[in-house]
Amino acid sequence: MKATNMRTLTVSLTPHQAAMMESAIESGGYASNSEIVRDALRLWAQREEVRQMELASLKKAYDEGMASGEGRAVDADTLLAELKAEARRRG
Repeated sequence: MKATNMRTLTVSLTPHQAAMMESAIESGGYASNSEIVRDALRLWAQREEVRQMELASLKKAYDEGMASGEGRAVDADTLLAELKAEARRRG
């Protein structure tokens, strides 16, 4: 990235977080604090993308469930017996 495309921000870190960043730079894992922050933001963006996909999947499952018809009341013993019977049929 060109320096002209960069924006300077100020962030507050705990002493532990600052020490972790310093250690990462001293060990050669990262070249600078900025590199660490950019990497953390990339990971955050990936996590948010996965979260959005999971939410979409849950919404789809909910919508399919709602569209599948009227529910029915069932007690635990009946449900367990039905699940066992289905498992036996499947082998």
